[in-house]
Amino acid sequence: MKILIFGKGFVGNRCASAWPDAVLSDVRVSNKEEALAEIKRVQPDAVLNAAGVKGKPNVDWCDTHQMETILGNTLEPIVLAQACQEVGVYLLHIGSGCIFYGDSPHPDKTWREDDFGNPRPTYSRAKWAADLVLSTLPNVAIARIRMPIDHVRNSGNLLQKLAAYPKVIDVENSITVVDDMVSVFRQLMEKKAPGIFHVTNPGTARHREILGLYKDLVDPNHSCEWISEEDLVVQGLATKKRSNNFLASTRLAEVGIAMRPVKEALRDTVEKYARAK
Repeated sequence: MKILIFGKGFVGNRCASAWPDAVLSDVRVSNKEEALAEIKRVQPDAVLNAAGVKGKPNVDWCDTHQMETILGNTLEPIVLAQACQEVGVYLLHIGSGCIFYGDSPHPDKTWREDDFGNPRPTYSRAKWAADLVLSTLPNVAIARIRMPIDHVRNSGNLLQKLAAYPKVIDVENSITVVDDMVSVFRQLMEKKAPGIFHVTNPGTARHREILGLYKDLVDPNHSCEWISEEDLVVQGLATKKRSNNFLASTRLAEVGIAMRPVKEALRDTVEKYARAK
């Protein structure tokens, strides 16, 4: 199976290194013609869209660079989908769980794949806009990930991010362990499963729990100051509160795909991270 990957960031490179039959494109798509030319050149069985705009040093950048964010996170996926539809190639687009804020209206407070998002900042709204339209198309899937944690060192790795912050908020969220994510993406493309999927490990984890494992397994001298969500904004560390939520991965089971419980996968990943020092 030949897979064409658009997007040379953290996730795109990670998937390309795991799949010997993957081609990591150098093209940054801005129109259908560019996408079509690359797809026709590579002749893939499936396309993974790992391209997007997150902003640096953090997602607050997107609120002051709105058009760049919209073009990268809304227009680019649409024109890539347009090209894939034209040649009949399956597209897996990487979405984000950040389109949900707070608890869902369900009794268990978790968000389902078919729930409507309630995004607030530009980044989340641009990602949600792409989800809304791509989810209407055949032969297309959206894989929403949440706070990726990996044993490979990278600036996009939540474990590495948290360990570097001198001040951290202790919140609870769904988590995507990258080893499991890479496997799920591959299976979705092999099955050509359409629709929306929450690619998060069952269960939730708190920042304090993640950094506890980091201290136990990686750096016994690690320390940080724990602050409230309100302090994050008051102290100028962020311009807006972040998205914190729980995602239910109900649709993966429907297509015969499972992920490890988050507690098991998290410990395994931090242990591997420690060994890779």
